[in-house]
Amino acid sequence: MTVNVSRRTVEFGDFQTPQHLADAICDLIARRGVAPASVLEPSCGRGTFLVAAMKAFPSAMVRGYDCNSSHAEAARHRVSACPYASVANGDFFQRNWDTVLAELADPVLVLGNPPWVTNAAIGSLGGANLPKKSNVDGLRGIDALTGSANFDISEWMIRENFRWLKDRGGAIAVLCKTSVARKVLARVWAEGISIESATIYGIDSGQEFGVSVDACLLFARVGLSNAGVYECDRYDSLDATERSSRFGMKDGMLVSDSVAYEQLGFLHTKGLGGWRSGLKHDCSQIFEFSSMNGNLVNGLGEEVSIEAAAMFPLLKSSDVARQRPPRKHVLVPHRSMPESPLELRRTAPNAWRYLVSHQEIVARRASLIYKKRPPFSIFGIGPYSFSPWKVAIAGLYKELRFNKVGPIEGQPVLFDDTCYFFPCETEEECNLLLHMVSSPPALGFWSSLVFWDAKRPVTARLLNQLNLAALARHLGIWGNPTAKQLAAKQTQQNPRLGQPALL
Repeated sequence: MTVNVSRRTVEFGDFQTPQHLADAICDLIARRGVAPASVLEPSCGRGTFLVAAMKAFPSAMVRGYDCNSSHAEAARHRVSACPYASVANGDFFQRNWDTVLAELADPVLVLGNPPWVTNAAIGSLGGANLPKKSNVDGLRGIDALTGSANFDISEWMIRENFRWLKDRGGAIAVLCKTSVARKVLARVWAEGISIESATIYGIDSGQEFGVSVDACLLFARVGLSNAGVYECDRYDSLDATERSSRFGMKDGMLVSDSVAYEQLGFLHTKGLGGWRSGLKHDCSQIFEFSSMNGNLVNGLGEEVSIEAAAMFPLLKSSDVARQRPPRKHVLVPHRSMPESPLELRRTAPNAWRYLVSHQEIVARRASLIYKKRPPFSIFGIGPYSFSPWKVAIAGLYKELRFNKVGPIEGQPVLFDDTCYFFPCETEEECNLLLHMVSSPPALGFWSSLVFWDAKRPVTARLLNQLNLAALARHLGIWGNPTAKQLAAKQTQQNPRLGQPALL
């Protein structure tokens, strides 16, 4: 494969569907009782799905479109024998799809395999295969700057597919990442589009496309009534006859296990805090240090001498997950976000001179979050970071295992930004919190929310949805003053909130 071909494959997410897979999908749709008058594939590639649709729905009008002219020509040749089929070349993001849909008879089946690529991947290549930029989900501040605004192109396209059918009904059957299917359904449900039924079927992406990603067929019927369903059944394969799980919308959020959440939803809360992510510096070569022969050595292999007041033991996700002691130290230029690293010139001159000597490297940090901050700034730092005791969990690992972390030689232990922790002032607080969050009700509640195939399954947002006051009542320990202290911390993290109703 040449560099140009590889680049184009990435930019356009050009993974052609094997014919046997397209045939199996169309057969499944037909068995589910779908009998379309029209089949539309907005990104038809070389026509695999069009051919499968012609066999499964021989009386349907079939329309295919693709931005790649050679693909469109190949697809056109494959359907040329059918008088009800046609293919056109054109850009998905420029075409007037309302006009296209107006020419199709109901019921319509939207079918296909939209591109498996993110806007960030396209942007890194200088590509233009993107929709018009808009903040459709209303992301603000750091969420938009640190990656939450990144999205799969297929997510945008499939959401458009649902919009097309909003006022006319029909069916949608598309291949996509499983995470994309969930995001699409969550948005569609939130927008009030009526879904009569939704199902995802697992696909072996390694076998079918040679890529390692959790993928599925998303199949949904769009109705015209207001009595839609807000749950989606998951089957592990196209051939599976029994549902493996069911996820859906509960209390205005997406849950991974609807049945379990119905039993433990009383533990859910909104707007409370307590759990925090570790610090973010994006320059481990300069900010992190290993110990060699009693000396601190940075990522460049340089021995350094920095004031102890600016250095702290550091745990990373792998350390937390494996319950290892800190293997590194981290330089902390400021103790809270309002503080400036410029104070180091007075409080820790060695640390300041060290940072200045490496300012060119630190200045290369790409994230926009640093652009309007003083030089050498970090994020995710505050008084909570220096609490002596903490309950911590690794965010990148697919398990709910919490650890007790105490001070080392009188110093509080800090975490990197792939870890999450709840600050405690005493060991007694830490012990009780560890008992609470490791209890079956707490683990069951979080398990009903978490999607383990996510890139970072455990987040502060997930952890902060557990109401510690409700949990303490359920565990029968609400009479313990320490339990009330822990529950109170959930509101202290957000002073705009009043005391929770259970306090």
